[in-house]
Parts: sequence; C-alpha cells; structure tokens
Amino acid sequence: MKSRIIYGPILSRRLGRSLGIDVIKKGEFRKNCNFDCVYCQLGHVDWKISTPSEATGLVTTEEVIDGITNYHKKVDDLDYITFSGTCEPTLNLELGNMIEQIRKISDVPICVITNSSLMNREDVRKNLSKADLVVATLVSGNEDTFQAINRPAPGIELQDIIEGLRELQKMKGPKVAIEVMLLDSSNDYPTNSSEQEIEKLAEVLRYIDPDEIEVLTTSRPPAEDFIVPVSETRLKEIAQKFDEELGRERVRLVLKGLKRKRSNIKHENLVDEVYDLILRRPCTFEQVVQSLDIDKEDLSPIIEGLVEEQKIIEILSENGMYYRAA
Repeated sequence: MKSRIIYGPILSRRLGRSLGIDVIKKGEFRKNCNFDCVYCQLGHVDWKISTPSEATGLVTTEEVIDGITNYHKKVDDLDYITFSGTCEPTLNLELGNMIEQIRKISDVPICVITNSSLMNREDVRKNLSKADLVVATLVSGNEDTFQAINRPAPGIELQDIIEGLRELQKMKGPKVAIEVMLLDSSNDYPTNSSEQEIEKLAEVLRYIDPDEIEVLTTSRPPAEDFIVPVSETRLKEIAQKFDEELGRERVRLVLKGLKRKRSNIKHENLVDEVYDLILRRPCTFEQVVQSLDIDKEDLSPIIEGLVEEQKIIEILSENGMYYRAA
C-alpha cells in the first residue's frame, strides 16, 4: 500500500488538531533516521544515517504543495500543519522552502517536530527558523545517557545539539519548545528521571533558554519493551522542579487523556487515511475514531482488513491495544 505525504489530522496532546506532512517517503527502509531511540513509537530503525545526503525518498516542495492543496481544504478547525512522520524531517533540506510555499496557500501555523540531531548545521537552523513553532527533543544533559536513550548514528554528539539549540533560540524566529521525554526502565538500563539527571537537564535548559519546556513520558508502546513510563506523581515532581529552576510560565506538563470535540472532515478513501495515520503514529481504535472523525462501525472492518493483510499489527500495552504499521 502506497502511503501519502499528507496524513491525519492527528489529535495531539500538545498541538491540538494537527495535519501531518511526511517529507521522506517510505521506501527500501521503513524510516530514515539518525537516531534509534529506545522509546520510539515506530519501532527500530533498520539503518541509521548520519547526514541529509544519505536520506532516501526525499519529497519535493511541489509534492508537498500539491498534497496540501488537495487535502487541507477537506479539514476544518486545524491548529497546526506539522512536519513530522516516519522520518526526521530536517534530513530534507527543502524544508525551509516548503514552509515558505505553504504560507502562500494557508494561514494555519506551521510546526516542525525534530529530534534535534542536526541542530549544529546552519542550513538546518535556517530552515527551522521559518516555522512558527519548533518542538525539539532533548532527553539528557549527559552524553552517556543521551547515547543510551537516543542511540544516534556515529558522529552525533550531545554538546553539538545543545549549542545548536541555543543558536536557534538566539535567532528569534520560531517559538522554540524543548520536549523532555522522561523514561523509566524495568531493568537497570540508563534512563533520565533520576534527581542527578534532572539537575543536569535543568542546567542545560537554562543555557539554551527555550520559550517552552514540555515535560512528558511515553504513552505508546516503545521500541524496547524494558522502557516504561514515568509515573504521573514523578512527572509532577519534575515539572515542579523545572518550575522553580526555569520559571513556571514556560514549563508545560503534558499528560495523557486529551479529549476534544470532533472535527468536520471530508473523506475520500477511508482505508488509505487510516493506514496513513497509523503508519506515522501508532493508535488505539478510539484514537483513530477521534482523529479522523470516523464512526466505529465504519472503522472496524478497515482495521480488521489491514490486520488480515498484514499492513498493520496489534501491540498490547498497559494503555490498551495499539495498532502499528507492519
């Protein structure tokens, strides 16, 4: 099944109703990324790449504009158009031009969700500076913990990322939000929710000086089954610590359980839309219903068919049954 560039909308805990853009096509490898994060909701990376020149299946600006033109008009009440998906979007160096061209046809705010891996590159920061919001991941202030959690391609180092994030913030272009994905483990694997880790993260965040700090934990089945969510009690303790260190006005605790009224979406091919959503974001049955505004009676045979065709698989977690692209 061929996936489309535009997908969703996704009902997000952070961004509300967001229409997604995937700027790297699914090809020989399931996803192009320079990280193989232990918590990734899409599973393992088959082949880690180091630079944009190694990325395959790059989408063009023309393809993005054509996709947005045909899809965007079918969806009401969008909060964001978001570059994310199965791959790290900054690997596509046409990103800045894509943002500029979208602005000519839509006034919906534009967000880029990035793993921060290429933040040391001036061309990547220039591209990101054209967005309204950049949500950039930072899991630790310690190199060893960063390497253990993100498992980056060779040559990617934490200090380069930190300096790049600081430079992006100094550009005074987009709003910069740092996503702090907090993790625990069922064994002794290095994670980032200890007091020592939080102290170091607070120090690094003060140095970067972002507009917003998002504190959250994994809510979907991770790539490694020994990774478990941080408890809500501990999340609140950490958020309080960041409040005290960095200012309450810019610390945001992101908890699960977002509910929102349905949107008005004009569907053309429900099977493709369901698959496109699950390909980029593993979902429960109810999350697909809410995101795409589909009746449960219509969704059930679609899910059953995709499972039978082995396009998607079932993954049982403590938060319920999720569907992930095979």
